[in-house]
Amino acid sequence: MRSPTIRDVAERAGVSKSLVSLVLRGSGPVRAEKRDAVLTAVRELGYRPNAAARSLSEQRTRTVGVLLDDLRNPWFVELLDGLNSLIHAAGLHMLLADARLNRRMGHDLAEPFLDLGVDGLVVVGTVPDTGGLDALARRMPVVVAGAREPRPAGVDVVAGDDEHGARLATEHLLGLGHRRIAHLAGHGAVGALRRRGFEAAMRAHGAEPLVEPGDLTEEGGYRGTVRLLGRTERPTALFAVNDMASVGALSAAEELGLRVPRDLSVVGYDNTSISRLRHVWLTTVDTAPYEVGRRAARCLLDRFERSEGEGRVQLAAPALEIRGTTGPPPGDGLTG
Repeated sequence: MRSPTIRDVAERAGVSKSLVSLVLRGSGPVRAEKRDAVLTAVRELGYRPNAAARSLSEQRTRTVGVLLDDLRNPWFVELLDGLNSLIHAAGLHMLLADARLNRRMGHDLAEPFLDLGVDGLVVVGTVPDTGGLDALARRMPVVVAGAREPRPAGVDVVAGDDEHGARLATEHLLGLGHRRIAHLAGHGAVGALRRRGFEAAMRAHGAEPLVEPGDLTEEGGYRGTVRLLGRTERPTALFAVNDMASVGALSAAEELGLRVPRDLSVVGYDNTSISRLRHVWLTTVDTAPYEVGRRAARCLLDRFERSEGEGRVQLAAPALEIRGTTGPPPGDGLTG
């Protein structure tokens, strides 16, 4: 049985071969319905471009490097799904590297990608070695996904609107009647934006913001919640910097004999697969990681066509997912 050709894809999609080529290269103005028809035909036929021939003719390796800050973060997994959906459809391959492991071993973050000759790089999450990122951006197109740290000129950024998302979470709790609301904060630019949104929403409603410094881990969420619930006038609600910290908060509340949401409401951030587990069923902010990944891929494909120009920032709109961990505040006799 012969392999499907670009002509087969064009016939199945009802378009020209040149339009199929535009979609697979990720370049040129193509209407959304035509692009979707081509990508559907590619999947249905199992069409695979001839990578070797294309590499020789285009002087490209048809590979994209992906530098991931933390393999343990489930939000990044969903982002990678979105990223790969367009990368794969364009006939490219992803090469994944663990930035955390490379730092521990003292490796240069840029060197492996330069050695492999990747055509471009997507940095997922916060990578503190901005010097290495500068060097890479001078050699190839670079896109940052899911982080808001300062970036070199010419580097596109795709992330969620963290400040707005934090406002949504806080206003949800305020709308339920809570006033003693604490924020389990995180580090980096994303953590700062979520804290700023929380504080702004609290002050806009005449409530005093309470912030407990922490990190993005379950352990950090647990320890921060223990400290908060040990206060004389403990909070009736917690807004955590991410879902992982929220899971730690839920564990701490349970160990201290508090029921969620009767005694304590908890809101997370990111709407990861963890938040959707039935025994967790966490109210959280959906930051559209799949869409962030797809947009990051689109930015990179566009950069292959226009390597010059100022970097752009695209923010995906967040949405609140109300589940089972939030409710009205308890009566005064129960708050202790």
